[in-house]
Amino acid sequence: MDNLYVLKFGGNAIRGKEGLDRLASDISVLVKSGAKVVLVHGGGPEISEEMERRGLKPTKVCGVRVTDAAALEVAESVLRRINADVVESLKARGIDAVGFPAHFCSLCAKKPPMEVSEGGSPRKVDLGLVGEVVGVDSGVLEDLLNEGVLPVIYPIGKDSEGTMLNVNADTMAAGIAAGIGCSEMVAITDVPGILKDVSDPSSKIDSLTVEEAEALIADGTISGGMIPKVEACINVLKAGVASVRMVDGRSCGGGVLSSGGTVIKR
Repeated sequence: MDNLYVLKFGGNAIRGKEGLDRLASDISVLVKSGAKVVLVHGGGPEISEEMERRGLKPTKVCGVRVTDAAALEVAESVLRRINADVVESLKARGIDAVGFPAHFCSLCAKKPPMEVSEGGSPRKVDLGLVGEVVGVDSGVLEDLLNEGVLPVIYPIGKDSEGTMLNVNADTMAAGIAAGIGCSEMVAITDVPGILKDVSDPSSKIDSLTVEEAEALIADGTISGGMIPKVEACINVLKAGVASVRMVDGRSCGGGVLSSGGTVIKR
């Protein structure tokens, strides 16, 4: 679909009413220019805080949350609440938005055990009720977009047997972007873009190719929670989307969706 953008943000980048309102203002400009938008959001910090409040210990492996039944229940409830707040902010700016879980428009499968290396010794970690996207019902999204409705999606999926799965928001956004064939995916993060030195914002890389991004993951320049973000971008590009941008959500309200950040291209 032409002039279609899939936007993704998480709780580290956009948080609270002020942050959501700034993002909604930027999206309003995009929509009024004639663009169609699908918005996917996470809520990692809020989920971790609620887990801790309930006496649960948040655990992540390479930026992906290990999820048991209790963590899944927390994730679903927190994400549903954030989703309602996002929709409210968009509607306050005249955007007809509707929120729903990702299983309304996608099919997921349980993510296989992840191989990690500790002290030079590899081992496999079962992430639990964590999913990855294996199919997208683009018709659901296209029908909404053609009616002038902006879909706001939170990343709780289901497998073919109806088992609920927690999905990394970057992974979900990438699956949807690839499945619907957008013009560009924009990952709204809490950093200026991909940095050569994480402690130096001026080391931002303006543009790079898939091969260069993969090399930065391999040599450790891209690490931790940035790995699933960049891997999601790479998967979108390999699926045929022309470009992905990573931008700093803390600059929302100043046209952040139209410039800046790091562009990754095939």
